[in-house]
Amino acid sequence: MGLDAEAQFHVLAVDDSIIDRKLIETLLKSSSYHVTAVDSGSKALEFLGLHEEEEEVEQRDVNLIITDYCMPGMTGYDLLRKIKMLARWGRRILFETSSVIRCEQA
Repeated sequence: MGLDAEAQFHVLAVDDSIIDRKLIETLLKSSSYHVTAVDSGSKALEFLGLHEEEEEVEQRDVNLIITDYCMPGMTGYDLLRKIKMLARWGRRILFETSSVIRCEQA
């Protein structure tokens, strides 16, 4: 028994690794979740309608954000901090993953 697109739990997966993004997407879609996968923090902010430069754009609603911690340009922590700072909605569930113990910025 499938849910229609409006009633589905929406997950935003953010990871610079194509392999990890596809794995998360495959696992969650097989459980009937609606999944949007992007490869960077800036693309996640753009998808959510939270770019600082943009004026009055419609914000997309997601129920869960799964993000890698170590990504070029913007770490998962920085992404979640920006979402919390820029978001106009109240509740969000945020979860971070990392396949490495140490994150070095280039």
